[in-house]
Amino acid sequence: MQYRELGRTGYKVSTISFGAWAIGGEWGPVEDSESLATLHRAVDLGVNFFDTADVYGDGRSEQLLAQLKRQRHEPIIIATKAGRRLDPHIASGYNRENLIAFVERSLKYLEMEALDLLQLHCPPTEVYYNPEVFGVLDDLVKAGKIRYYGVSVEKVEEALKAIEYPGVQSVQIIFNIFRQRPADLFFTEANRRKVGILARLPLSSGMLAGKMTRTAQFAPNDHRLGNRQGKLFDRGETFSGVDFETGLAAVEALRPFVPPGVTMAQFAMRWILDFDAVTCAIPGAKRPAQAEENVASADLAPLSPETMQAVRSIYKQRIQPLVHQYW
Repeated sequence: MQYRELGRTGYKVSTISFGAWAIGGEWGPVEDSESLATLHRAVDLGVNFFDTADVYGDGRSEQLLAQLKRQRHEPIIIATKAGRRLDPHIASGYNRENLIAFVERSLKYLEMEALDLLQLHCPPTEVYYNPEVFGVLDDLVKAGKIRYYGVSVEKVEEALKAIEYPGVQSVQIIFNIFRQRPADLFFTEANRRKVGILARLPLSSGMLAGKMTRTAQFAPNDHRLGNRQGKLFDRGETFSGVDFETGLAAVEALRPFVPPGVTMAQFAMRWILDFDAVTCAIPGAKRPAQAEENVASADLAPLSPETMQAVRSIYKQRIQPLVHQYW
C-alpha cells in the first residue's frame, strides 16, 4: 500500500481507501458480519481511510465503522458527510441549526469526540455561493466538533467554487475512465491550493469492474435499479451518467489494454492513481475478496503512456459527447 497526503490536514491516507456506501445496504443485500469482516480485511491490507455518510443505511455504515475502530489498534481516519438528510434537499437547509444537528448525530453514531473530516454531501449548487455555510463549518472546527472539512460534489464547477474557501481541505468528485473532465482544469487548481482529491465511484457503479452483462439484475434496494435517469438523485451518479449499453460496449473496447494477470477493476483503479493530483480512490466492497482485489491495484506498475492514450481515445470517441459537459 502507498500513502498520499490529504490536502493540508497532515493525514497520510491509503491510495486505495474504502467507500462505505455499499455496507449501508443500498447496493443490494448485506450482512453486518460480512461487512465487518470486509472492513477488517481492508485494515489488514493497509487501508486507513474510510469514507461514509450519515444517510448510508440511515447510520448503519457509520455504526459499523465505529465498531471497527473499537476493535482495531491501528490509526483509522473516518470521513463522513452531511446534508442529504434534508427533505426537501434545498440550499436553505444548509444552515447552522441543521449542520450542528447533523454533526452531533454523526459524532454519536461514530462514537467520536471530533469528526476527522466532515464533507458537505453533494449540496445544491447555490450552497457553494453562500459563504455563511462555510463560516458555520469554520465555527465547528473552532468548537472542536470537526477537525477538518471538505465537500463532495457533482460538478467540476462546484469543485472549483468550493476550493475558493480557505478551509476546504478536500473535494470528493466522480473521477473514473468514464468521467475524465476533472483532470482538465480542476486537478491543476486543487494541486495549486493543496486540496486533497477523493475519487469516488472509481468503477462507475460497478460497470468498470467488467463483470456486468446486458442481462444484469439489481436488487430492489439497489439504487442502480431506479436511478438510471436521476429519479432518486443526480443521474450522473449511476454509471457516471452513461447509458448502460454504451458503458458495456466501452468496457469491451478497453479490455484489450488490460495487462495480463490484472482484473478490469484493478486496471480502472490503477488508471486513477496514475494522476498524481488524486489523493486516493475510494471503491466500495461488501466482501473480503473484493477488498483484496481493490487493494492489489495500489501495487500495480503505472500504466504505459500508450495505454493511457488508448484509454483517452476510447473516452473521447465513445463517452465524452454524452457526459463531458454535464458534469
